[in-house]
Amino acid sequence: MRHAKSDYPDGIADHDRPLARRGVREAGLAGDWLRANVTAIDAVLCSTTTRTRQTLARTGIQAPTRYAERLYDAAPGAVIEEINTVGDEVKTLLVVGHEPAMSGVALVLAGADGTDAALAERIAAKFPTSGIAVLAVPCAWEDLEPGRAALVGFEVPR
Repeated sequence: MRHAKSDYPDGIADHDRPLARRGVREAGLAGDWLRANVTAIDAVLCSTTTRTRQTLARTGIQAPTRYAERLYDAAPGAVIEEINTVGDEVKTLLVVGHEPAMSGVALVLAGADGTDAALAERIAAKFPTSGIAVLAVPCAWEDLEPGRAALVGFEVPR
């Protein structure tokens, strides 16, 4: 999931930017969509920025959360390496991060049988704030690598 729409207050460092009013609303809608369409989320990996933390809080998702500084300004490979550290007890993982990493991760991981090419094209064209890519992962998190997952959903709650 990409964080919700952020604000750009003067004098605030990028890492500390909060959600905009629209972002607060859309993060709540994202949470509604996740609860209605995704099996119970067992764990969350979240960037340490203010906007990602606020996005997660506004979704209302209650799951053990690890905040990873590395997810801020990350390349897709770094995000995948963080995912690789998740334990086998986690069946459904939510990752809350930034662009262009979130679209990059979704597209790099997608490729297994069941990947929806039309969804991949939508993600490649634009991954808006509050966007949620859903991937089916047929392996242990530690074994996840490029092309190993199937892209099965993409939602932008509005």
